Amino acid sequence: MKWIRPLSAQLDETAELLGSKAHGLVVLQRLGLPVPTGFVVTTDACRAFLRDGRLPDGLDDELASASTELGSLEVSVRSGASVSMPGMMNTILNLDPAAGLASAVMAVFSSWDTPRARTYRELHDIPHTLGTAAIVQTMVYGNRDDHSGTGVAFSRDPNTGDPVPFGDVLFGHQGEDVVSGNTLTRPLLELADREPTVWAGLVDALSRVEGHYRDACYVEFTFEAGELWMLQVRPGRFVGAAAVRVATDLADEGVIGRDEALLRVSPQHLQHVRTPRIAGSADILARGLGACPGVAVGRVATTADRAVRMTTDGPVILVRPETSPLDMRGLAAANGIVTARGGPASHAAVVARAMGKPAVVGITDLTVADASISVGGRAISEGTLVTIDGTSGEVALGRPRVVTTAADTKLRRLLEWADNVSGDHSERDEAQRLTAAHAVLRR
Repeated sequence: MKWIRPLSAQLDETAELLGSKAHGLVVLQRLGLPVPTGFVVTTDACRAFLRDGRLPDGLDDELASASTELGSLEVSVRSGASVSMPGMMNTILNLDPAAGLASAVMAVFSSWDTPRARTYRELHDIPHTLGTAAIVQTMVYGNRDDHSGTGVAFSRDPNTGDPVPFGDVLFGHQGEDVVSGNTLTRPLLELADREPTVWAGLVDALSRVEGHYRDACYVEFTFEAGELWMLQVRPGRFVGAAAVRVATDLADEGVIGRDEALLRVSPQHLQHVRTPRIAGSADILARGLGACPGVAVGRVATTADRAVRMTTDGPVILVRPETSPLDMRGLAAANGIVTARGGPASHAAVVARAMGKPAVVGITDLTVADASISVGGRAISEGTLVTIDGTSGEVALGRPRVVTTAADTKLRRLLEWADNVSGDHSERDEAQRLTAAHAVLRR
């Protein structure tokens, strides 16, 4: 059995074998987009390693051969399961490929069974038996010079579905700095002014990947000395009002049919379409960036462990300088998430969207101490009741009045399509109308 596939593999190689990240890299190459040279060690190899406690026979020789083809350039070794597990497993950067590559692959495979990774899978009903691939690529450096940087981009706004590129960028940094949340990012649109050639290439890439997936997409990228490199792509996986907007817009653009648009929006999405907002009379404690729509109320908890303990007495809001995979238990327990650092693509924001929890990030004057926080010259003790608005980015003291937005034209049109499919125009709630259409379409 061969344990390694090149990133130029055929698209009929499944994401279950290559992992979704490597499968996306194959897609990017097929679309003619710039991807660093590399190869993938398959999930079959990981499962064999987890079963036997060692790399499978023949993999050492394959690694030696594949690394020789990469030459003497430094490489990265990243995890990539068939389902997204943001930040849950190990990444090794700046490795000499001739030395230590086998150990790096084993480190990535071993991280599949870390407590944080197991917790994430249990929360999202991901089977523990899947395993992860290990992706080996030549390094590109976002910290090379003044014309280098890194970022993440959605082809459309993940909070609203608006058809404009949205994301974060950091100049003079590596990719880990964007997703970790420990560095203040800049809005993606600043790239257009500072590096117009890179921006033009990114906009073209977003258009191509949308055309391939027929959906809003998410990409990670680095630019080195003014040259763009694509590092990851996947469908955007929008929820709530954004999912409705994208589905109806794509149908209007003729990219997908109305039936497919209906099937892309789940009844659960409709729970978040009418976005609750903090009313104007609230005592606003802080303002940051809204990272996941919705309103959450709870008592302030400043560590993941205390968040878990405090939930026995009611909902909590986890407040951290930034979050990391080590905070998974607290993130799972919390009603909402607040961070001082990071942007809309930071670890906290990505995990919040995956869990459907309101989040506010990037409150620059927020300081988190042991059992207290301070912001805007006000000190707040742990246990204080606060309310957060994941749309506006506001954090308010107490439990202010909350208002809910009315259904917009996109939702009304989608529900009209649903009624036409089901043939039932009686008075029912929105989820029932969509469920009825799904039942007809799936017969």
